[in-house]
Amino acid sequence: MGEPRNRYSTVSLVLHWGIAAAVLIQVLLITAHENTEGPLSGQFVMLHKSLGLTILVATLARIGWRLAHPAIALPSDLPRWQKVAARATHVLFYLALIVIPMTGWLASSAGGRAIQWFGLFEWPLLPIGGGREAARGLMAVHGLAVKGLYVLIALHVLAALKHQFIDRDNVLHRMIPLIPRRP
Repeated sequence: MGEPRNRYSTVSLVLHWGIAAAVLIQVLLITAHENTEGPLSGQFVMLHKSLGLTILVATLARIGWRLAHPAIALPSDLPRWQKVAARATHVLFYLALIVIPMTGWLASSAGGRAIQWFGLFEWPLLPIGGGREAARGLMAVHGLAVKGLYVLIALHVLAALKHQFIDRDNVLHRMIPLIPRRP
């Protein structure tokens, strides 16, 4: 039996940081949309929808990869409640990263609004009716899930900083290649 893994795979790192960067760009795109008008505003929305669908596909890929390549074990001296909180947070992240783009896609579909994926092709709309009323309800869920994602991000970052600077247990080293492993 070999030495336990102390880093995530390159695929895991690329998916983690790629999705994280995409989520940040999503915030910037929707902020730009809210602060502009006309065709430029519409371009920001199109990019937002395209990137959201890309996040959905990347999240599904990440879940598949995670099922095939289980997470690295948490430190053995970590209190049980922290292990449960860490696993629950990750499950909620996956859930949010599916629910948010799905509700956006469903809202576009309900409202009959075409989605041009980065201007390359038309993304298929889902067979859902309901018009503007349904689209508004779905966007309310979308917005609520985004707020939940912000809370998860804050918890995730704070936990990572706690592990790095208080616990000093190499947990952050597993996901950030530039941080050296402590002895």
